[in-house]
Amino acid sequence: MLDTELFTALTSLTALGLGLGWLLGVAARYFKVEGNALEAEIEEMLPGSQCGQCGYPGCAPAATALASGQAPVTLCPPGGKALAEELADKLGVSVDLSGMQEKPPMIAYVHESLCIGCTKCFKRCPTDAIIGGPKMIHAVFADACTGCELCYDVCPTECIDMRLVEPTTQTWYWPKPANQELNPVGDVAA
Repeated sequence: MLDTELFTALTSLTALGLGLGWLLGVAARYFKVEGNALEAEIEEMLPGSQCGQCGYPGCAPAATALASGQAPVTLCPPGGKALAEELADKLGVSVDLSGMQEKPPMIAYVHESLCIGCTKCFKRCPTDAIIGGPKMIHAVFADACTGCELCYDVCPTECIDMRLVEPTTQTWYWPKPANQELNPVGDVAA
């Protein structure tokens, strides 16, 4: 008696699960919403730091605004001039880069002697690069910091400095040479 009730319950639950799974699969196929391919490409081009320096809460809303033409291609400060040029090429628009300033990469640094542990910087950091707790000294994970300066702006004791990223063997790169005309071997420049 117990075996038949158990078998009936298992069979009905299995049939119900398979039926609902099939129904969800059919619904996913027929009601699928296609995304904007241009938005996806632009989002891939953006740095993905979700810092909010552009005025949008993250890179996905910024990509949506760029694709719809509601935002200028110069909206991303971490991307700099190079990203603005790439976005202008992608969107087929002209861009004036004279107003953009190229900033070297920077990270936040907390002076422990001035930190009061107010957690205002901790709450503003979009990448969770700041560690600490209420009434405790805070510190910054340099690898997670994007240099967005949001913590710098809200610090009441001015204990946060923005420092240049010091080159290490992992972060150093060979700078590109300035645009100069190269002469073939043997020619003398006039």
